[in-house]
Amino acid sequence: MTTANERSEGEERLRRWRLVLGGGAADGTERALAGTDAAVDGALTALYGEDAGRGGERPGRGPRSAGLGGSAPSAARWLGDIRTYFPRSVVQVMQRDAIDRLGLAALLTEPDVLEAVEPDIHLVGTLLSLAHVMPETTRETARAVVRTVVEDLEKRLSARTRVTLTGALDRSARTARPRHRDIDWHRTIRANLAHYLPEHRTVVPERLVGHGRASRAVRKEVVLCVDQSGSMAASLVYAAVFGAVLASVRSLSTRLVVFDTSVADLTDRLHDPVDVLFGTRLGGGTDIDRALAYCQSRITRPTDTVVVLISDLYEGGIRDGMLKRAAEMTASGVQVVALLALSDDGAPSYDREHAAALAALGVPAFACTPDRFPEVMAAALERRPIPVPEGA
Repeated sequence: MTTANERSEGEERLRRWRLVLGGGAADGTERALAGTDAAVDGALTALYGEDAGRGGERPGRGPRSAGLGGSAPSAARWLGDIRTYFPRSVVQVMQRDAIDRLGLAALLTEPDVLEAVEPDIHLVGTLLSLAHVMPETTRETARAVVRTVVEDLEKRLSARTRVTLTGALDRSARTARPRHRDIDWHRTIRANLAHYLPEHRTVVPERLVGHGRASRAVRKEVVLCVDQSGSMAASLVYAAVFGAVLASVRSLSTRLVVFDTSVADLTDRLHDPVDVLFGTRLGGGTDIDRALAYCQSRITRPTDTVVVLISDLYEGGIRDGMLKRAAEMTASGVQVVALLALSDDGAPSYDREHAAALAALGVPAFACTPDRFPEVMAAALERRPIPVPEGA
């Protein structure tokens, strides 16, 4: 005999299958939906129905009752609905699917649609690619959406990055032969505890730790050289945020360069990552050789400089030129690192031949998540081996 609890569980399973299968005679559930379930089904049908976005009749299912309709009001209503019925992580996935399947990107130039979206890093990439066709009335709304994402990223990444890099800079500036007034007595005592003499109740400092005057005056230089081709959108957003954080560290001199087939130096905008992002132009070709040539021309103290190339290495310029410049910089004492991606998107697509060629020159080439970036930069500034992930 079936209990009430078992009937309830069976009904819930049937309800879920009905939402998954989408209704109609072919789904086998013979279940009608009402209320919130009907609204959820309508939102899913608008995006994942067989004729979603095209209107008209659905074979074997009668007229469609949902869809974005290709208009800003319909899109805004749909975006509001999915934010009501689904958790934030699911909303972000559905928005991405709507951009790919329904051409929602074309409607993101409308303020009403922008005000209804759930901001995330992938949406920022889409907005940046549309920035040059947005009307002025929409641009300010788009900037507000981008700023929301950027501020969230800064809160998550800035404190840890500053602490990690400040420690690395402090360690790299230490000297074992400091002048008397430059001795760091706390670190010197800790470094010599093994030489404590109990009978004299004192520590014999065999090694002094301190800061040389010249070392304190020298600022390390960091150049972020970022590919702004369409596939690097998420990496570009993270690079802008990290660029602003690095620029706020007093012991660092930070330069941000973005490139496609031309090169743009956005260093003067580093105080505001949103200004940096709206100064880029996603899409187009790639000329890594030209970008590295520009960076190389701005380096004045090679042994105190770290160049981080963020690119998938699909070179549209002169391949041998790119490798030659990387080799020249490395030989002069510059620490060069190539990040195939700076994002949480998983394994990226990249030019494996170019990555292997750079690695053969002593330039580490690997994909990096934002959480690992501070450690990578700390190792580069201290001239320690770069922590390359396994399998990279």
